[in-house]
Amino acid sequence: MTTFSPLTRDVIVVKIGGGKGVNMAQCAADVAALAQTHAVVIVHGVSDAMNRLCEARGVPVRTITSPNGHTSRYTDALTRDLFVEAAQSVSAQLISALEARGIPARSVTNALRGERKTAIRAVVNGRVVVIRDDYSGTITGVDSAPLYAALNAGAVAVVPPYASSSDGYLNVDGDRAGAMVAGALGANDYIILSNVRGLYRDINDETSLIRSVPAQELERVMDYAQGRMKRKVLGAQEALEAGVRRVIIADGRVDAPLALALQGSGTIFGQTLS
Repeated sequence: MTTFSPLTRDVIVVKIGGGKGVNMAQCAADVAALAQTHAVVIVHGVSDAMNRLCEARGVPVRTITSPNGHTSRYTDALTRDLFVEAAQSVSAQLISALEARGIPARSVTNALRGERKTAIRAVVNGRVVVIRDDYSGTITGVDSAPLYAALNAGAVAVVPPYASSSDGYLNVDGDRAGAMVAGALGANDYIILSNVRGLYRDINDETSLIRSVPAQELERVMDYAQGRMKRKVLGAQEALEAGVRRVIIADGRVDAPLALALQGSGTIFGQTLS
């Protein structure tokens, strides 16, 4: 097998959240600027685009709540196909925005490998049931060769949030996918741009934003992470454990979101800014 590796540029992985309100155009503009000096991989979300596609096709948006309270998208076979369609559309939009700024970009759909969750426990009407027709999964590995091939060609690699498996494409968590990609590529930084400013001690108190979390204190702050933030903090933990130097969770709704994150906005995990 041929081994690929970037020769002269540090790698940064950017997760652009798919939630409503994230400013995709500004995120792409910042990535284009960063790509002048770094090898950049984008892993993106798809939740808002998926919700809009489901509405247009008349497909109900359904969720699964686990016994411990975690909520995720119910992804039967039809929903999985729509999920892939929505993800490919978001990838195309990002690639178009980058190329309009003179930055080549390439969709990489074969980097993530996954395994389907064949039996999911969920609470329905107060009872725990087992769901067996869901096409979500866990990421089992990252094939770095197609990512390095894109980076060595001078392109930004754009990775949608689905993984290849023996059961076809699987809906996987984008935050944790980004962490695994960052670890596999030896990235210095993993930046998660979302529709919140970062991790709060109290989600209802804007003044309670946590500015920095040393790696050894991640377990202590885990209880502050509520809802989707819990997966982001887990992604931060997994990235640091994989050797990533720094993880930043920052606001993707603002102008220049990536530049601001690199200047210290949001919540920084691991090594602080010098």
